[in-house]
Amino acid sequence: MDIPTSSRHGVGQYGRHVVFLLACLQLLPTVWTVGRSSSVTLEARMRDDPDLSEFYSLIERDEIAMSRLVHHPLTIFAPTNQAFQRYLNNKTHLNYHMSSTPLRLSQLGDTVRSLNDDGTPLYITRRRPLSGMQEDLYVNSAKIVRERSNMEFKNTRGYTQILHIIDDVLTPITTVFNKTLDTPNPDAWGFLQSVEAINIEPHRVRSFRKKILNLKRDQVFKKSGISTFFIPVETGFKVPPNPTLSMIDKRVIDGHVIPNKAIFTTPAPYGKPLETLQFEDDLRVTITFFRHETGKNTHRVFVVSNTMYSNSRLTPGAVIAEIVKPNIPVANGVVHLIHRPLVIVDMHGMQMLTDNSHTLWSKFRDLIEDYAPEFLNVLRGMSQMTLFVPQDEAVAQMMQTNFMSNRKKLLEVLMMHVVPDAITIDKIKRNNQNHIYQIPTMNSRRFLYFNLNENRTTHDKSVTVEGGGVNASLVLGDIATKDGYIHIIDRMLGVSYMTVQEKLETDPMLNLTYHFGKLNHFNDQLNMTNKRFTYFVPRDKAWIQWFIEHPAANLDDFVRNREQSRMVLEHHLIVADRVFSMGDLRNMSHDSLILPTVGLESLQIRVKEEDNRYFIQWKETGRWTTVFRADVECTNGLIHVIDVPFVHEYDMITSDGHRLYGIEPLTLLLVTVLTALGAV
Repeated sequence: MDIPTSSRHGVGQYGRHVVFLLACLQLLPTVWTVGRSSSVTLEARMRDDPDLSEFYSLIERDEIAMSRLVHHPLTIFAPTNQAFQRYLNNKTHLNYHMSSTPLRLSQLGDTVRSLNDDGTPLYITRRRPLSGMQEDLYVNSAKIVRERSNMEFKNTRGYTQILHIIDDVLTPITTVFNKTLDTPNPDAWGFLQSVEAINIEPHRVRSFRKKILNLKRDQVFKKSGISTFFIPVETGFKVPPNPTLSMIDKRVIDGHVIPNKAIFTTPAPYGKPLETLQFEDDLRVTITFFRHETGKNTHRVFVVSNTMYSNSRLTPGAVIAEIVKPNIPVANGVVHLIHRPLVIVDMHGMQMLTDNSHTLWSKFRDLIEDYAPEFLNVLRGMSQMTLFVPQDEAVAQMMQTNFMSNRKKLLEVLMMHVVPDAITIDKIKRNNQNHIYQIPTMNSRRFLYFNLNENRTTHDKSVTVEGGGVNASLVLGDIATKDGYIHIIDRMLGVSYMTVQEKLETDPMLNLTYHFGKLNHFNDQLNMTNKRFTYFVPRDKAWIQWFIEHPAANLDDFVRNREQSRMVLEHHLIVADRVFSMGDLRNMSHDSLILPTVGLESLQIRVKEEDNRYFIQWKETGRWTTVFRADVECTNGLIHVIDVPFVHEYDMITSDGHRLYGIEPLTLLLVTVLTALGAV
């Protein structure tokens, strides 16, 4: 839309009109309901709305529901047709979508008494997506469609009726055929007592119920107010006698209850630890909701308990359980049935990895069983282990490549996902404060390298792990086993999917080499897939240390003189019809190797191996340096990360040869690079 520019007065007048129109648009639903309420009833509105035809047709066939719609004061939560398309149950409980009290959105409390026969409450959740945004409203697990809600009507008797549109069908406790509940509108304990009459097929909960009675914790489930209860089903205890059941005590039971909140799965605060009833100084248990995407618009919901300050019976760390039947409303909150108990650590790493009930890593398990069963023999011989398990999507992507044809290579990659020690995320963070934390894997000479990324807004620190040239982010960590931990990551380590240029751009310890090459366009060639590159890349710390040791070198000129910086990088890049792994170079290096670089001069080096580490000597200086990371695989080559660059002091152009004072080399380096980048 063009703004008139005839005069300043005209612009101001136009602005006032825009503000007025926007205000009118925001008030439009209210204006509509007030202006039309005298002539349009709620019944007529629903009858004429094509998106409510499924719900209205059900009301038409129910005499009592239609009578309430026509004659009584009412709040009605109406599901859309799309909601019914997703609804899998045979019966819709119309009265559970109605309340006898007319309530606008601003009047909704934490609970609303429904017109269901037993008065089962509806639970209201408010969630603000981001600070400053309008809050979302949910009734049980259904989202209220704000822009189509708050519609107020008067029926023929003058009673107020209010319509809210929701995106899901509401379901109360439902009984099996020919069964009735002992107590209408049961609380969580009443649910457990009457569970044989309730439709929770194919699940049973007898073992956990019996344990609650034996430990006299039934009052926890009878307590008035609002709570969220997690009930493990029978299959979670396997075939008796099972040690899991014997490990359950009062504290474990209390660790299955979140007090003062009715948390349904759709509006759940995913990723946020929530305190349970068991949250005392000597033992604290939290529960976190976790969503696992399984395809387009589909997902599975898990809960993760985290035990801190463990006692002698309980292992610290996370226990994960899938919610197999969610969102069962009871008088004092909501019940979720889960596939196994929380808090209890009852499996070794290999057992948990191969257990079919753990669906979170089903494709990784299938990959091992179908293509590398010998990998399990490695795990059997370990007393402690930490497994980095890629999520299903990452495994599926890898299985679509020709990588699967090389079984030996596949086994090497799998071994890279295993560390022969119990490593927690907290330990990774503590050891990553002042340097890159690295730990050896079960793949000889292969290490994992960790990095912390801080969110600028929340200041939360997330963990990334690099192995075999692949950078993966931590999805879920510290799943405890009897002999270590499982961490879920979002990529398969060791299966390259980036070019050399893409790897330089994304690797957190190779920033400076990437930026130098970007400034002088040296990096442009590194995306070519018809060439094979072997690139000796100094890590950031190596460049910084070199400039500290050579203060006469003028970094400013080095960065800005693109021809000179390009020549320095050319010393490090080999282009041939093949790549050279460090093992290849070691085997070829009986004396000295001469390798063709992309520049005018060849690279003359020697390579040796000691204690599963590679060392490289550049002939020009005679100095041996560590290969910090060897054989970082890319789709068009290999990167070897080195601790000293191949550069002479005279390679750096200096303005007048004088020593630089007044600024720390590290600060100078970063400021200069950032300034130059801004000028590109």
